[in-house]
Amino acid sequence: MPQPGSGKKLVAGWFSFSCCEDSTIMMTELLNDHYAEWLPQIDFRYAKVLRQDRPPGPMDVAFVEGAITSATQEKQVKEIRRLAKKVVAIGSCACTGMPSGSRNVFDEKTRQEIKFLIERFNMGEKVKKLEDVIPVDAKVPGCPMNTDAFLKTVQAALQEFKSANNA
Repeated sequence: MPQPGSGKKLVAGWFSFSCCEDSTIMMTELLNDHYAEWLPQIDFRYAKVLRQDRPPGPMDVAFVEGAITSATQEKQVKEIRRLAKKVVAIGSCACTGMPSGSRNVFDEKTRQEIKFLIERFNMGEKVKKLEDVIPVDAKVPGCPMNTDAFLKTVQAALQEFKSANNA
């Protein structure tokens, strides 16, 4: 298995937190068009949607979709940040916290009405965008993500890590 930065393949992870996972769907659809091109270049080693779920390990790039809504998610995304050389926020929830963060602006009556859900699912008081929790190296906005921006981000990562690996 190639190690991150080995020059063989870009080791990538795709992680999803609190969102509708529309960007995950878009990414898998992009594989229809780019599979032959990406197969020799990218090892999507950590992508639950593509392969058996496994705990993350060292990687070149982590693509992270979704807002962070709990202490457990904060811990998970901090571990992803520790393991990844580069983190890319994917989609509106990761980039801005919205629309997942809509509950942050609910009035008191509505907060009381949903309090049982917040407690039941052990959610934090506030929904956070990704960079409220960890440093983010790049963003791909949109709900779902802007696929042209994603493709440019993938291409930039391929060039960056190929250059770094050949230096």
